[in-house]
Amino acid sequence: MNLTRIFRSLYFMRDHNFLLKSHHIASYSKRFPRKCFGIWSSKKVTEWNKAVSDAEKLVGYPTSLMGLRCFLSDEISNVAIQMRKLVGSKHPLLQTARGLIYNDSHTLQTRGLIVLLVCKAAGQPSGSDQDIDNSQRALAEITEMIYTACLIHKGVVNMSDLDLVDEVLEGMSSGNKMATLTGDFLLANACTELARLENTQVVENISCAIGNSMEAEFTKIKNCKTDVTFDDWLDQTYLTSGSLLAHSCQSALLLVGHKESYQTAAFNLGKNLAITRQLYEDINKFTQPETDDISPQILSTAPGVLYLGNRSSDFSEELLEDPKEQKKILKKIKESGELQQCKDLCKQYGIKARQSLHVFEHSVPRDALFRIINATTVS
Repeated sequence: MNLTRIFRSLYFMRDHNFLLKSHHIASYSKRFPRKCFGIWSSKKVTEWNKAVSDAEKLVGYPTSLMGLRCFLSDEISNVAIQMRKLVGSKHPLLQTARGLIYNDSHTLQTRGLIVLLVCKAAGQPSGSDQDIDNSQRALAEITEMIYTACLIHKGVVNMSDLDLVDEVLEGMSSGNKMATLTGDFLLANACTELARLENTQVVENISCAIGNSMEAEFTKIKNCKTDVTFDDWLDQTYLTSGSLLAHSCQSALLLVGHKESYQTAAFNLGKNLAITRQLYEDINKFTQPETDDISPQILSTAPGVLYLGNRSSDFSEELLEDPKEQKKILKKIKESGELQQCKDLCKQYGIKARQSLHVFEHSVPRDALFRIINATTVS
């Protein structure tokens, strides 16, 4: 069964048995706004999409196809079909699934692509005619599966925070079960494929990355905390996304026996690229036109953390919980030096990511990585 066709049916079908009254949906959507997977200027979208498309041609196939083999089993197909029951419930799992299939900005499934580009840029130390070893392709797929699993798990809604009608609660409960089972299924498949690589050091590296992703769910920055520093933001970004990309790039070179200097460069590339990307996305949340739809986590972004950290004595956490106050602070951050500071930091981490590539010989894949970094860095 084709996964894309399954998910398409979820969004184009209209099952009136699950369409709820408009005022219930409106009240719910305010609690759980649509998840944003990255806001890009039109110029950057074009630059990013071209960089990703060119890179996909180099590695042999689009990363959107990675990790889909596990989706084609009877078990996961049954779960996908059951997701039809969530239509109208506004469960975050639906938005996650839609983003995985239709995300035009290519910000979700690029980790495996970057891993494969690193492999191609480094070459094969054994002198093999094959640019990318089969074990490295398998690791790239594993990386995508792990990230997708974590993304799906993040869609689990805290039911104790809900005060909605029974129809909505039933849909949310079903969505939570499917998000948990689907995420667990992907993680189990990733671990099975990881064991088949038969490399204990790689297993240890990727296991560490999985552990960091899980830890990030318990250390996430609270939106209205005034005692959070930028170092805390950096640590959280590393746990959330940097660790997986860094360890995957490093492990891909370890699999074929590259020297330690190559492995270190690959690790630093993954880490700094993840930080650069998150800084870019955080900055763009403050450069959009005025809107009434304020993200509930706007103050936990890099500019928000820097701004509140420098003025912690001016705000109380109770005051910051007021949406009106958040909107005022949002306007102040847009005009503050902290926003420019974040732009400078984004450029600095972009430079660090580019410097990691200098250890590799000049090549088309290395140039492709440069273009991806450039497309992720503030102009």
